[in-house]
Amino acid sequence: MSWSDVYLFCFLVGAALSVFSFLAGAIHLHLPFKMQLPFHAQHAHGASHGSGSHISWFNASTVLAFLAWFGGVGYLMTKYSHVETFFIVGIATLAGLAAGWIVLRFLLKLLGPSDEPLREEDRRVVGALGTVSMSIRENGTGEIIFRLGGGRRCSGARADDGASIEKGTEVVIERYEKGIAYVKRWEEFVKS
Repeated sequence: MSWSDVYLFCFLVGAALSVFSFLAGAIHLHLPFKMQLPFHAQHAHGASHGSGSHISWFNASTVLAFLAWFGGVGYLMTKYSHVETFFIVGIATLAGLAAGWIVLRFLLKLLGPSDEPLREEDRRVVGALGTVSMSIRENGTGEIIFRLGGGRRCSGARADDGASIEKGTEVVIERYEKGIAYVKRWEEFVKS
């Protein structure tokens, strides 16, 4: 087996599995088995330079990008240049590492913001602005939808003063007790 065969094999495996991975994600193809890689738990805490993302630098996308570029550059250089094998391996490795790094940076940009740790204000329900999704009857309970920690939440709700509040009204959560949000109309909150 020659070096050009090794490079060609790496390129074909990397490119074919990259295309398969992309198509499987695009058409939501599910395999009949689950596969966990043993190195899944290694995270690159410093790789994101403070963005808070925890994506392993050693993941399928970066490995496949490395293989495809390592194999492609190595194959082309063995076929069309007269450089020593040692230099070809070095240049192919650098090309593969560059491709893996670019894919990792893309993944960090794509997935980074949602992985940031929650701040205290992201967890605070009191003061959150919401919308009544199920009318609150007089001295009764309804339901509200509000944003918390980057996501939408719903909760049982009562009017803080016991009045009825119609569906679609914007409200502010005044207090939160035993899973019930006590709310006040936004207009009333601004006036007070």
